[in-house]
Amino acid sequence: MHRVPFSILVATTIAGLALLAVVTIAGASYGLLQRSADEQALERARSAADRGARALESAADELSSAADRLGEHAALEPWTPSGERAPLAAFLETVRATRLAGSEQTPTACAVTRTTAPHGARADGGVLASAGPEQPWPAIALTAGDPMGISGSPARLRVVRAADGDPTLFASAPVPAAPNDWARAALTLDSALAARLMGNTAGLEIRLLARGSEPPEGEARALLRDRAFAAGTPASAHLGSDDRYVAVRPLSGILAGFFIEAAVPAAEVRQAMSTLASRLTTLALVIASLASLAGMFIGRRLAEPINRLTDSATRLGAGDLETPIAQAPGAELAVLAEGLEDMRRRLREQTAELGRRQAESAAVLSGIAEGVFSVDRDRRIGYLNPQAAALLGIAPEAALGAFCGDVLKPAAVDGVRPCESQCPIVHARSRGSARAVEPLTLVDGTHRSVVITSSPPAAGLQFQVLRDETDSEAARRLRDVVFANISHEFKTPLSAQLASIELLSDQLGRSGDRRSLELVQSLERGTLRLTQLVDNLLESVRIEAGSLSIRRRALALDEVIEQAVELTSPLFEQRQQRIELELPYPLPNLQGDGPRLAQVFVNLLANANKYAPTGSTIRIGGRVGTGSVGLWVEDEGPGLPDTTGRSLFARFVRSADEDEPEQSGMGLGLWIAQSIAERHGGKIDTERIDGRTRITLHLPYGELWGRA
Repeated sequence: MHRVPFSILVATTIAGLALLAVVTIAGASYGLLQRSADEQALERARSAADRGARALESAADELSSAADRLGEHAALEPWTPSGERAPLAAFLETVRATRLAGSEQTPTACAVTRTTAPHGARADGGVLASAGPEQPWPAIALTAGDPMGISGSPARLRVVRAADGDPTLFASAPVPAAPNDWARAALTLDSALAARLMGNTAGLEIRLLARGSEPPEGEARALLRDRAFAAGTPASAHLGSDDRYVAVRPLSGILAGFFIEAAVPAAEVRQAMSTLASRLTTLALVIASLASLAGMFIGRRLAEPINRLTDSATRLGAGDLETPIAQAPGAELAVLAEGLEDMRRRLREQTAELGRRQAESAAVLSGIAEGVFSVDRDRRIGYLNPQAAALLGIAPEAALGAFCGDVLKPAAVDGVRPCESQCPIVHARSRGSARAVEPLTLVDGTHRSVVITSSPPAAGLQFQVLRDETDSEAARRLRDVVFANISHEFKTPLSAQLASIELLSDQLGRSGDRRSLELVQSLERGTLRLTQLVDNLLESVRIEAGSLSIRRRALALDEVIEQAVELTSPLFEQRQQRIELELPYPLPNLQGDGPRLAQVFVNLLANANKYAPTGSTIRIGGRVGTGSVGLWVEDEGPGLPDTTGRSLFARFVRSADEDEPEQSGMGLGLWIAQSIAERHGGKIDTERIDGRTRITLHLPYGELWGRA
C-alpha cells in the first residue's frame, strides 16, 4: 500500500481547502454579480425608455408652446391681414430654426394658414406661408374637442400618421391679430428624435414605434410589447433569442398608441462578466499556489518531529527498549513523546519482570513431579514440560502443534474416543475445571492410567496436569470389581426377597391381618431402600470405571416418571406424603436410556421423601422450552446448604445438616443422577422457590438426541 508523505498531505489539504474556499466564494460572487449585471442592464433599458417617453411628452408640450408664441408674435401683425407671403415665409424660416425650449430640437416645419370662418374647423383658405418640408397643412383641422398641449393654452395637438413615413405631431394656435388665421408647427416623431431628446445614449438602442406598425423582430419581443400594451405599464426582460435587455414604455395622452423601446446589447454584460471570470480564475490560481507553498513549509516543519517519533515507535516495535525517545516541539507532540518514553520504561520493566517470572515458571514446571501441558482453543499442544514428555515417552518438540488426543491417545469407550464426548478440556470450559481418569496407550505400546486435571481457559490457553496413577488405578479397579461382585451378590437375593414380600403383602391384605400387613410393608420398605443403595453403589462403580453406557432408544418421559413414582410409592405411603403431578402436555418423546432416567427420578424422589416433612406434598412438574425440556421434583424440606454449590453433586457428599434423617444414604444419589444427565447431554440444577426446594433435570432434544 502506497503511503503519501505527511508534508505532501498537509500541503495538498491546505491548497485544496484554499482553492475550494476561493472557488466557492468566486462562484457565489459570480452568480450574484451576474444577477446584479442583468438587473442593472434591465434598469438601464427601463430608465432609457422612461427618459425617452418624458422627452417626447416634453417636446409635445414645447411644440404647443411654440405654436402659441408664433400666433401671438407681434411680427405677424403686419402680414397676416394683407396676406403678403414672402416676408412671412422668411419670418417662419427664422422661427423654424429656433430651438424648442429646454432641448436641442427644432420644429420640423411651421406655417400660417387661413380658414373661411373665424377659428373654424376647416382650413380651406389655404397656406399663407410655410417653412420646412411640405406638410398636409390644409388637412389639419382641429376641433374644439381636441386635447390641448398645455393647460390654459389655446393651442391644439394632433398626430398624423403618414402611410409611408414617420408620424408627425402638429400643434395649432389661433392668430389673435387675424381671426381667420392659424399658426401651426410640426415635429416629425422618429427614433432619431427620441435619441436626440434623451442626450447621451451610448450603448443603447432607442426606437419610437407605433402600435400595429412595429417591425417583426421575434416572438419574444412581440410578446413583451403585447404585455406592456395589455397592462398599460412598462415591461422589461432579458431576451436571450435577441441577445438583448429590452424595455418597452407605452406613451399616453396625445401620443397614445406609440411606445418607446430601449434595448441594451447583452454582449456588453457578457464582456464584463468574462473579464470578471478571468480575474477570479487568476486569483484562485494565485491563492492555491500560495497555499501550496505555505502547506509545504508547514508540512515539513510538522513532519520532522513526527518522523523522529515514528522512528522511535518503530524501534520500540522491533524490541529496542534501551534507546530513549527524543523530545518533540509543540504541546501535542511533546505529550506524545512523553507518552512513548513512559511506555518504553514500563515495557522495559515489564519485560524484565516477565523474564524473571518465565524463569521461575520454567523452574517450577521442570521441578514438579507431575506432567504439565497447555492447549489452545483447538486443543493443539503449545507447551509440554519434560515430565509430561517422559510420561508419554515422546520428545517435547514432536508434540508441539499436534492435537492433544493424537498425542495422549486415550483408550476408546464403546468405539468412541473420549475426545469426542468426555474430554475434560472441553468440560472445564463450561464448569470451571474438570478431572478425568484416562487409560493411555504410549508410543512403545505400554498402557498407563493417568489423572488429567484441566483448568478453565485463560487468555486462550488451558493448562492440564498429568498424574500417573497406574498403580492406584489398578487398586481402584480391584476395589470396583469387589464392589461390583458384592453388589451383584446382594442384588439377586434382594430381588427375590422383594418379590416374596410383595406376594406375602397381597395375601395378608386379603386376610385382613392389619398388624402382620404393617410389619410386612415395613420389611418391604427396608428391602426397597437396601435395593436402592445397592443399585447406586453398583452404578457408581460403573461410572467410575467408565463402563456406564447410554442406550439411545425411543422413550416417553411420562412413562419414565410413572415408573419412578411406582417404585418409590411405598416410601411415600410410610410418611403419608402426597405426590402431585403437574407435567405439561404433551411431553416430547426423546431418544435416551429409559431405565437410567428412571433411576435419576428414583434418586430425586428418594431425596425428597427423606427431607420433606411427614404429611407434606411432593410436586413433579416440568416445562418444555426451545430445544430442551426441564422436569423437576419439588418438596417442602429445609433446603440445601448454601455452601455446597456444585460440590453437592460430588461423590460421597452428604449434607451436614443436624436435621438430616438417619437413613440418609451414602451420598451417591445426586452424583449418579448428574452423571446420567451429562451422558444424555443434560444437567441438573437446584434452586429455592417460595420456601420449597426444587431440583430440575434439563434434557435437550434436537439434532443430537432428537424427538423419537
